[in-house]
Amino acid sequence: MLAIAGAANPDRRGSADPRLIFAGPTGMSEGVAADGGFLVQTDFSNELLQNTYEGGEIASRVRRIPIGPNSNGIHMNGVDETSRANGSRWGGIQSFWTAEAGLKRDSTPKFRRIKMELDKLTGLCYATDELLQDSTALESWLRQAFADEFLFKIEDAIVNGTGAGMPLGFLNGGSAITVPKEANQLAGTIVAENILKMWARMPARSRKNAVWIINQDVEPQLYQFVIKVKNAAGTENVGGIAAPAIMFTPPGANGSQYATLMGRPIIPVEYAATLGTAGDIMLVDLSQYLAIDKGPTQFASSIHVRFIYDETCFRFVYRFNGQPIWSNPMTPYKGTATQSPFITLETRA
Repeated sequence: MLAIAGAANPDRRGSADPRLIFAGPTGMSEGVAADGGFLVQTDFSNELLQNTYEGGEIASRVRRIPIGPNSNGIHMNGVDETSRANGSRWGGIQSFWTAEAGLKRDSTPKFRRIKMELDKLTGLCYATDELLQDSTALESWLRQAFADEFLFKIEDAIVNGTGAGMPLGFLNGGSAITVPKEANQLAGTIVAENILKMWARMPARSRKNAVWIINQDVEPQLYQFVIKVKNAAGTENVGGIAAPAIMFTPPGANGSQYATLMGRPIIPVEYAATLGTAGDIMLVDLSQYLAIDKGPTQFASSIHVRFIYDETCFRFVYRFNGQPIWSNPMTPYKGTATQSPFITLETRA
């Protein structure tokens, strides 16, 4: 009992008696409803997951596949396509112009294996008996707090995840392209040429889904775009003209809640790097990011963990993983500049 009381003491968290960690429960436990543990209704868990995705500008745009009850992940064939040259499209599918009565030629596509296993995102909190007396206030608070926190961690992982015990973010995937900065470009700036060159690296078929993801520090730069004017020899900048309106449109124009660059929405998020660092502005087609999950969020509670402090422990578990569908940038049919649905800009320090 002294070990249990000590483990629950706020001043001694992190120094629990090992017997409490490794020993199995011998008395009442949250795993048995009759002993005091219980599961919150399914509709609450489903709503928590729904609010997480609907509230996310990034999570709501990825391609999400639910995993069935008897599986821990997904194994699927992906097209091994890294070039749009003849004999490489769709992993090797080819068609041929054939004369009447001519011999038809075959082609053999190649595939790669996409494998993901579910990772686990967890949350734990305590609520006093006084708070529990008002179930409406508690439910509202839990829904908002954990939906926001889970959304933050999921979206941050989609962008920046390392792939080690968490999703692989598109910035760390093999398909991301970093566009070089301009010669003599000042630190902490974004210029019109950066935007035009990033746009040129986005595959044409992905542009209808593409969005710009930025740090809010970037926003003042977007109002200052100028197209440089060179001398007749093309060797020296002699002036500049304001960038055309299609390049940047402020929010509210044409009734849109988003500002746009090159006609595509600009979405400020916390997960983008600060101005001047690679990742401060990104052009991405999030439909080319594959996520798997096993919902709904598991939500359980117990009165035993902090019994002597009149607190109930609430536990949340959500199983999720994700990675870019593209494993490498694509070489176009004509030209040498590779293309990708995930484009960022080199650090300008």
